[in-house]
Amino acid sequence: MISLAQAPRGKPLRIVSVLGGEGVRRRLFALGFHKDDLIEVNSQGILRGPILVKNLTSDTSVALGRGVAHKIMVDIVADED
Repeated sequence: MISLAQAPRGKPLRIVSVLGGEGVRRRLFALGFHKDDLIEVNSQGILRGPILVKNLTSDTSVALGRGVAHKIMVDIVADED
C-alpha cells in the first residue's frame, strides 16, 4: 500500500483508504472517488504541481493537489494477462 503521490504513472490502482478528516473524505466523495474504485495517474505536474488522476470506474478525470494525494492510499492492481 502506497500513497497516490508515490504511485507509478499509467498503472491501474485501487483506492484502499483515505487518511484524513471528514472534510477530505467528503470532498473526494463529491469528486467521485470512493473506496475500491479503480484509478490511474495520468500525469504529475513539474516541481510538485498537481496530479491528474483518472477514475476508471466512473470515467472522470480530476487534478488533485499533492497534499490530498498523500492522504489517498492505493494498491497497484496486478495485470491479469
